[in-house]
Amino acid sequence: MDPIKYFTFSMIISISGIRGILLNRRNIPIMSMPIESMLLAVNSNLLVFSVSSDDMMGQSFASLVPTVAAAESAIGLAIFVITFRVRGTIAVESINSIQG
Repeated sequence: MDPIKYFTFSMIISISGIRGILLNRRNIPIMSMPIESMLLAVNSNLLVFSVSSDDMMGQSFASLVPTVAAAESAIGLAIFVITFRVRGTIAVESINSIQG
C-alpha cells in the first residue's frame, strides 16, 4: 500500500472543501457541504495513518467521525429551520445583521 496516493487524495478533498467555503458564501446549506467533505478528508487521513502505522486507534476514531458529522448536520439543520422561520431567508448577507 502506498500511503502517498491516499494523502494526496485527502489533500485534494481538503483544498476543494476550503475553496468551496471561500467561494460559496451566498447560502448556508451550500456552505455546509464543503465542511462535510473536509470531514471526509480527515476521516480518510485517520484511516491511512492507522493502516500505515499498524495501529487500531485511527480506525477507532474514524468510526466516530460519522457520528459527529450526523450530530453536526442535525444541529445545523435545526439552526437553518429556526433562522428561516425568524428571518424568512437563509442568505448569509441577512444573517450578518444578527445582533445579540
